[in-house]
Amino acid sequence: MRDLISSALPSTLPTAPAPGRLALLVAAAALVAGCSMAPVHQRPAAPVPAVWAWAGDSSATAPAAATLAWQDFVTDALLRQRIAQALAHNRDLRQALLDVEAARAMYGVQRAERLPGVEVQASGNRQRLPGDLSAAGASTVQSSYQAGVGLAAFELDLFGRVRSLSEAALQEYLASEEAARSVQISLVAEVVQASLLHDSARQRVALTQRTLASREAALQLVQQRRQHGLDTALDLHEAESLTEQARTELERSERQYRQAGNALTLLLGQPPQDQEQAADQAMDQALSTLPLVQDIGPGMPADLLTHRPDIRAAEHLLQSRNASIGAARAAFFPRISLTGALGSSSAELSHLFQGGQRSWSFMPQLQLPIFDGGRNQANLDLAQVRKDMAVVAYEKSIQTAFREVADALAATDTLRREEAAQRKLVTSSAQSLTLATARYRAGVDSHLRYLDAERSHFASQLALIDVATERQIALTTLYKALGGGWKKDRTPP
Repeated sequence: MRDLISSALPSTLPTAPAPGRLALLVAAAALVAGCSMAPVHQRPAAPVPAVWAWAGDSSATAPAAATLAWQDFVTDALLRQRIAQALAHNRDLRQALLDVEAARAMYGVQRAERLPGVEVQASGNRQRLPGDLSAAGASTVQSSYQAGVGLAAFELDLFGRVRSLSEAALQEYLASEEAARSVQISLVAEVVQASLLHDSARQRVALTQRTLASREAALQLVQQRRQHGLDTALDLHEAESLTEQARTELERSERQYRQAGNALTLLLGQPPQDQEQAADQAMDQALSTLPLVQDIGPGMPADLLTHRPDIRAAEHLLQSRNASIGAARAAFFPRISLTGALGSSSAELSHLFQGGQRSWSFMPQLQLPIFDGGRNQANLDLAQVRKDMAVVAYEKSIQTAFREVADALAATDTLRREEAAQRKLVTSSAQSLTLATARYRAGVDSHLRYLDAERSHFASQLALIDVATERQIALTTLYKALGGGWKKDRTPP
């Protein structure tokens, strides 16, 4: 490399025109700027098992999350409309995308340092010298004017310092891009979950309203039977208590429904556009029978390294810290900068661009650190410690992802069976209520038996809404934990 540099630099001050020599120097700089003192990046071993402890019964036939776009994962048209609305108006996502643009601009600034800067330069100087300072013994006025094209201080990146800084900025930009993609996937999952909670609360309101109407009708019947001496005062008070219990549950469900709507509005960035349409559908369809997402397969734990945006972002940050070590190492070696200019000079402004006024200058500069109080060594130690911190963060992100997927797999598997059992319980409690109602009206059973059957059926219906919502939320959490299916080609600037 030193031979290449010595052959490119002139041994003496050139007396010939300079444009060819400046071009030769720029070409030589481009040739020698390919070296790097950064350590070779090696992906740390994943500190997680090679297979999942339990992947569920349907994992073999279910589509993988990485190959399933969110438009296919979400099967409900209204929910897809909400997600599209959130992707267009959510402020957190907008902030993440702006962070990407800022990181991209920073990379562009740092990348420009690898190329020589050429600029038009013009200057003028006019001064008066008194007689005791003038060689002629009399006061004089001196003028000088220059104009031309100059080469700003351009560092010959012999040891890859500028290249390493540019690589670090590139990896920072790519990490911010992955972070934005992670925000996108999280936003999709959050909108799904918020919509499920919102619709679940609406279903609870509708169920409680029907139950309250039924209990009010039953209370009127007990009052009529009480007037005819068929029911006791205890039966009347129990019917009144059951009615007020339903009224209390209705107010609680109304509160949850309104608060869930507020949370959904915040995610969407504006009120849901489909609110009235969804409310009409909610009266006719039960959430427990309307699947919004479908089953997905977890794949292998190693797939998380390429599918999870937060893990990819952590790896890009690790590569950035790796490149920073190369820049810190290069600071120990000489630094050569080139400055030059080519143009015209004249003592008279009117003669500046006339023939014979051509001028040039060439000013190479060499900097070699001898004593800096340990600054370079401290910077290198700091870069190495930051890389070790990035390794720990990368490994922690993998472990966190593994835990999130394992928890989601456990939830989806158990909630699937729990929902099936709860559906059977609702069917059984409905049959019990039908029989208890008939026996009570026929005078065979007491009113207490009917009340117990009515309470059990109402509680089982509420539980079915809750477990169906939890199962679909668990599926959404699994989709998010596996990295989703957000695919977008990435082309560095």
